[in-house]
Amino acid sequence: MDSADYRLAFEMAPVGLVLSRNRAMLDCNRHVCEMFGASREVLIGQSFQILYPSADEYERLGAHMAPILNARGHYSDNRIMKRACGELFWCHVTGRPLRREDPHAAGIWSFEDLSAQRPVKAELTGREREVAARLLEGMTSKEIGKALAISHRTVEIYRARLMRKYGASTAADLVHKLIAG
Repeated sequence: MDSADYRLAFEMAPVGLVLSRNRAMLDCNRHVCEMFGASREVLIGQSFQILYPSADEYERLGAHMAPILNARGHYSDNRIMKRACGELFWCHVTGRPLRREDPHAAGIWSFEDLSAQRPVKAELTGREREVAARLLEGMTSKEIGKALAISHRTVEIYRARLMRKYGASTAADLVHKLIAG
């Protein structure tokens, strides 16, 4: 395969792909542009921060991912991202650094739009989005607290807020409603 074939494979991949350096986008494929509603010219050279609902979530998630990328050599989660128009959507994100010992230095990331299966309907705070994403992974309040470096009681407060916002009567009902949107 020559370099033209690799470029075609990158462009035609069934998921969004981004090559990164120091959490900035070096290159991306058409799928990323379509998903986020922005041209390559707008995205290339930009920090991934423009794809997050808030700067705080970008910083917190970056700090959370680094030790996992370092230890495992890859990272994957479902999270809420932001399109150029401001619309929020659920996205499956997977990444692999080129060097585990410096996980943000350079890597490749894939993005898969989950909005057709999981629409975002309730207005959530950044922390509520983080708790919701981990509830969908099946984590307990204690596990979520440890992952987010907050107490499990604080997680329970956020879970109660989510239950009110989604009109859920049980934790299982909340997870079902989060999946349904």
